Amino acid sequence: MKFTKMHGAGNDYVYVNCMQEELLHPQKVSQLVSDRHFGVGSDGLILIKPSQKADFEMEMYNADGSRGEMCGNGIRCVAKYVYDYGLTDKRKISVETLAGIKYLDLTIENGKVSKVKVNMGMPCLKAAEIPVLADTEQVIDAPLEVGGKVYHMTAVSMGNPHCVIFMEEDVRELDLEAIGPVFENHPRFPKRINTEFVNVVDSSTLRMRVWERGSGETLACGTGACATAVAAMVNGRCGQEVMVELTGGDLDIAWEGGNAPVYMTGPAVTVFDGEIDLPREAEV
Repeated sequence: MKFTKMHGAGNDYVYVNCMQEELLHPQKVSQLVSDRHFGVGSDGLILIKPSQKADFEMEMYNADGSRGEMCGNGIRCVAKYVYDYGLTDKRKISVETLAGIKYLDLTIENGKVSKVKVNMGMPCLKAAEIPVLADTEQVIDAPLEVGGKVYHMTAVSMGNPHCVIFMEEDVRELDLEAIGPVFENHPRFPKRINTEFVNVVDSSTLRMRVWERGSGETLACGTGACATAVAAMVNGRCGQEVMVELTGGDLDIAWEGGNAPVYMTGPAVTVFDGEIDLPREAEV
């Protein structure tokens, strides 16, 4: 299997051009290539496929083999791949995902994509659609008991479910390996949850760490950065444009509120091209 390893703000995936390759068991392949000791090493697997609805389709799998609806950092790298590898010459493209069709604007420098602006669509704050079990239509700054401690969460969907926790203590000091899985598998989240732990640096800057459903802690999460910005805005913690500082880099998020779409702008980087022999169980 030929592949390209890419990352957006440190959120790294193995990308496969399924215009040329066919994978029969992508769940197994994702588990194999994601292993950082015995595989390529990544947060998951992303397949670039033809689409009848858009320019391309992105099929995304987490490191544990589970299917993901959407990945903000991953989709920027899809845009870079299809342009840099000559699958398109357009600077505005559409990509089909399980969370709907996303529209991307490509910034080109020296013939290559350097950054991408993504129309991430409208955020969803309806508890039943995220989903999160609640007695209210929305879950904004609501208490959540985890491990004997009460946190305050704001629940947002960006096509996938997020629980945003604003904290006074420095998120860089958190033991995410301990608390992340407890949040992810909390009974109030029927489809598990991505959890963002956030410090408000100032009215235009947020600092965030993320525990991703199915992958654990990652250096960045694009949909998580968008959910964090939306949560900060609806809680009156920042303005309509904000920079989100992640462990692997920064993302710029803008949202005018209401039914307006969220826009995310950030980098996309190619690490290397490679080829790997898949074991028989991943091929048959």
